[in-house]
Amino acid sequence: MELAPSAYERCELCPRRCGARRAAGERGACGETAQIMVARSALHLWEEPPISGEAGSGTIFFSGCPLRCVFCQNHEISHEGVGLPVTPGRLAQMMLEQQARGALNVNLVTPLHFAPHVAGAVRAARGAGLAIPIVCNTSGYELPEVVDALADVVDVWLTDFKYSDPALAARLSAARDYPEVAQAALGRMVANLRARGGALLGDDGRMLRGIVVRHLVLPGHADDSCAVLDRVWETCGNEVDLSVMNQYTPNEACRRRGGELARAVTDEEYELVLDHADDLGFERMWWQEGGTVSESFVPAFDATGVEGPELVRPGDGV
Repeated sequence: MELAPSAYERCELCPRRCGARRAAGERGACGETAQIMVARSALHLWEEPPISGEAGSGTIFFSGCPLRCVFCQNHEISHEGVGLPVTPGRLAQMMLEQQARGALNVNLVTPLHFAPHVAGAVRAARGAGLAIPIVCNTSGYELPEVVDALADVVDVWLTDFKYSDPALAARLSAARDYPEVAQAALGRMVANLRARGGALLGDDGRMLRGIVVRHLVLPGHADDSCAVLDRVWETCGNEVDLSVMNQYTPNEACRRRGGELARAVTDEEYELVLDHADDLGFERMWWQEGGTVSESFVPAFDATGVEGPELVRPGDGV
C-alpha cells in the first residue's frame, strides 16, 4: 500500500474503509478530514517504563479516531474534535522539539488516520536530525497493509488489543471485526520486527525497537481479557512485552449509562487476568498496582506545544 496524499481522496486507511473524500473536506469515520489535527505535544511520564523511562516520552496527541470506544478516556479528542490544525512541516518540527526536550522517543498517539502525512513528516524530521525512536501508539484497529507501509517509519509499536469477543467489540466500539483485525495487524507488526532483527533495548532499558501489547481490563469482562491474552500468546508469545492495565475509569457517558462500565475493575478481576498471563508464560510483563484508577492519566488537551514554527529544510527558500 502506498501512503500518498491521494489516499485521502476516497479514504480506506482504516478497517472502516469509509471511502470519505477527506481531501475535499469530507469527514471520515475517524471524524477528520485530510487536515492534520493535533491536541497536545509534550513530555509524558505515564507510559510503560521502557517507553517513558525517567526522562519522559515525547507524545503528540492526534485528534479523531476510527474506533471511538464508548469508554474512551480521551473522548475530547477522539469524539469531540478538540485540537488545532497543523501542517506536515509543523508536525515534523514538533518531533524535533520533543528530541530537544530530552524525550526518549517521539510517541505518536492515534496517528494512523493521518498515515500519509505522518510518514512524510517522520522522514523529513529524520532528514533534519531526528535520532530518537518513533513510537506508534494505536488502538490496534489497523489494516495490516498500513502496518507494512510503515515498516521503515515506526520503531516501536505500542498497540492495544482490546477484545477477543466480536459481540463485545460491536457493543463497545461498533467494530465486530476488531478481534480479527487486531490479531492480523499484530501479526504484521511482529513479522516486520523480525525482519529488522527483533526487539532492541538500550543500556538504560529503554526500548529502541520492539512491540508492547497493551490490554485494558474492563469491569465485568475478565473472561474476555483472558481470551485476549490467548490470542496475543498465539500470535507472538514472548516476542513482545505485555502490559495489563487496571486503570479503567468510567467517563461521564459510562457513568450516566450505568451497568458494568459505571464501576472500576475489582482486585479479583485484575488478579484473575494477571494469573492467566503467568500461566500462559509471558516473561516480560508490566502491570499496575492497586489504586491506579484516576483521571490523572489523561493529560490536558490544551494545545500545549502545538503552535510554532515549521521545519525548514535546505531548498525551502529560508
